[in-house]
Amino acid sequence: MADDNVFFNRRELARGAMIGGASLLFGTELLGAQGAPTGIGFINAREMGATGDGKTDDTAALQRALDAAAKTSGGVFVPPGTYVTHELHMRPGIALIGIAAWNYSGPGGSVLRLASADSSCLLNLTDGRGSSIEGLALDGGSLGKDIHGIFINRTEYAKHEDGFRIERCQVNRFSGDGLHLDCVWAFSIRHCMMAYNRGDGLNLRGWDGFILDNWFSGNQRAGFAARHENASITFTANRIEWNGEENMVITGGDGYQITGNFFDRAGTCGIALRKGSRPCVQVSITGNFIKRSGKFADPESHDSCQILLEGSEGVTCVGNTIQSGRDDGNAGKWSPSYGIVYQGLQNCVVRDNVLHDGALRQLMLDLGGNREGSVVSDNPGRLFDVKR
Repeated sequence: MADDNVFFNRRELARGAMIGGASLLFGTELLGAQGAPTGIGFINAREMGATGDGKTDDTAALQRALDAAAKTSGGVFVPPGTYVTHELHMRPGIALIGIAAWNYSGPGGSVLRLASADSSCLLNLTDGRGSSIEGLALDGGSLGKDIHGIFINRTEYAKHEDGFRIERCQVNRFSGDGLHLDCVWAFSIRHCMMAYNRGDGLNLRGWDGFILDNWFSGNQRAGFAARHENASITFTANRIEWNGEENMVITGGDGYQITGNFFDRAGTCGIALRKGSRPCVQVSITGNFIKRSGKFADPESHDSCQILLEGSEGVTCVGNTIQSGRDDGNAGKWSPSYGIVYQGLQNCVVRDNVLHDGALRQLMLDLGGNREGSVVSDNPGRLFDVKR
């Protein structure tokens, strides 16, 4: 009976949170007189003086709550509202949790809105090892220049895994990147939306990450970008769409699983494996749908392609579905010129990709320099005829 009661209590608590009864988890009855955490370990940001009225500067109150939570490895609950704030600093081993009620067009629920252009970011995660950020909408308001939504600002890697988790968050309209993560390892980003930022949706330097079930939409640079050292990334079930440059660009990456994603209407390449100081090695690109790439690319350029494999080694590109097209509503420029462009491959397999109406000029473009062990075959399809 005792076990049944425990199960029942947990179930009722979860159900209350789902229907908006967040007070079951975070109500003042669970807090001390000064808003300090008791047994459950959560602090309500309102109890620390945050207003969430969309006008008052809530920076000091929110930072007090984060600092107080760090004393007990606790968490901060941000009730629905709009909290105007300057740069906030996460602390190790804490949780910052809101109610995720944002939608594709903009923020909702628990919103943190950038107060001014005098910050490097809205949420600084540099010292937030083992922390969680969940259920928030971060709104940059397009303020300033090169201001990131969530920022890890390091020049070298920490001695231990970062272990942070970002879940069910929207990070949009920042003048820099949605997420800019420098020198990170061991992390997860799930069920989030990085959209309408002037930089990349996610700019990564690091490795050992799980990036699952996210939107990367309408960023002015790439949706996902790893232009410095990067490795060991599982990238699955994401939608990457309408970004100004590549939907996904990896330079010199090692050990990727890129599986079951939807890539749509990239400004240049849908997926680009580029050779920097070293080639991309051991990458699996399987079961993705890649559509309408090259919206802004010069049709004469090799960037007007669905997939670019540049000097890659040990890469598997198998079983992808590739389609050309134009903007929604049957408007705009048809693209891309090329389906799969490849050069200097070694021990790679590119086969069983379907390019039905896959490109306008050439389905498979071999730029030469391929070495031993490369198999490129059985990639059926036809060129798209805009007059058809």
